[in-house]
Amino acid sequence: MPTDKTSFARQFIGSIPHSRELGMTITEVSDGKAEIAMGYDTRFVGDPETGVIHGGAVSTLMDTCCGTAVMSHPQVGGATATIDLRIDYMRAATPGQTITARAECYHVTRTVAFVRATTYDEDFDRPVATATGAFTVEKS
Repeated sequence: MPTDKTSFARQFIGSIPHSRELGMTITEVSDGKAEIAMGYDTRFVGDPETGVIHGGAVSTLMDTCCGTAVMSHPQVGGATATIDLRIDYMRAATPGQTITARAECYHVTRTVAFVRATTYDEDFDRPVATATGAFTVEKS
């Protein structure tokens, strides 16, 4: 894994067609933490009457952010894959607003990394969704 984790994360996300198509932008990467934003796009609206973004786009953002947090952890040596991801949706994201996911890899074993994430629209006091997950690990 390259020593510059931000560059590696940008390259990784840029190689995933869903991430590119959804317009994901890395806003922060540090040791075991990541933040990724996704601007509002009418192509991803799940309900045309309300303009609310489809939950699948939100889950893809959260999964990608969690994987980025795992890859940036000091004990992880490279790419990862999702083993399990549980998402709890608290409310619909406000139409027209950017959605931001923040994830933290809080524990790493020999083969599995554990992650927590929260997603917000522009109201950071009221989460849109939370997630917990397990991801594969390649030790560095």
